[in-house]
Amino acid sequence: MSFPPSAPPLPDVSRVLCVFAHPDDVDFGSAGTVAAWVDAGIEVSYLLVTRGDAGGFDDTPRHEMPLLREAEQRAAAAAVGVETVEFLEGYRDGSVTASLELRRDLVAAIRRHRPDRILTSSPLRRWDRIAGPSHPDHLATGEAVTCAVYPDARNPFAHPELAAAGLAAWTVREIWYSGGPDPDHAVDVTGVFDRKLAALRAHASQTSHLPDLEGMLRERLGALATAHGLPGRVCEAFTVIRTE
Repeated sequence: MSFPPSAPPLPDVSRVLCVFAHPDDVDFGSAGTVAAWVDAGIEVSYLLVTRGDAGGFDDTPRHEMPLLREAEQRAAAAAVGVETVEFLEGYRDGSVTASLELRRDLVAAIRRHRPDRILTSSPLRRWDRIAGPSHPDHLATGEAVTCAVYPDARNPFAHPELAAAGLAAWTVREIWYSGGPDPDHAVDVTGVFDRKLAALRAHASQTSHLPDLEGMLRERLGALATAHGLPGRVCEAFTVIRTE
């Protein structure tokens, strides 16, 4: 199973909500694109399902990891111009499922932020690359976000406690999926590559052990750009789905 060909991106987006499972997910796959959106005057906000408590590559005490990774994500967001970073409560790194509870919490966020576009992880597994994109938390988050977009957030009778709290129904018009199979919408991020690199370096608990982060990124994103007809550039790639 794969995605259909991407729809043309909406030309009149003013607000984007990026929803990912862990700190650093948005930055590895999408920080350059986010920086370009911010430069274009789009209001971008981040929502993280967990605080990445199972992450890290050293002997940092486990009880310190959530606050450390939250601080890293806020610094990474600042590197690309994003000011609003929120975290859900009650979800553990490594244990995310597309539950009704998660769907409700995502609907609440969607109805508060009222985005035209959501950027999230793919709910479809990449069999050619199990590590990274196909982390179970990524897949579960992508599935929960998709269900929250349709039908939950737009249905005034779904999660009635949210409507009672003043969170009116909202229709997200478009989803951008990151990390899925065969992404076909390329975004040239050559001009904002340094900001993407700065965002990833802010996640020191996750990237400081890598001997050549910049070289790895340039090689990976350069190959992706070449595959999308942009030789000599670097790009990120997505699948774009209209949801109206």
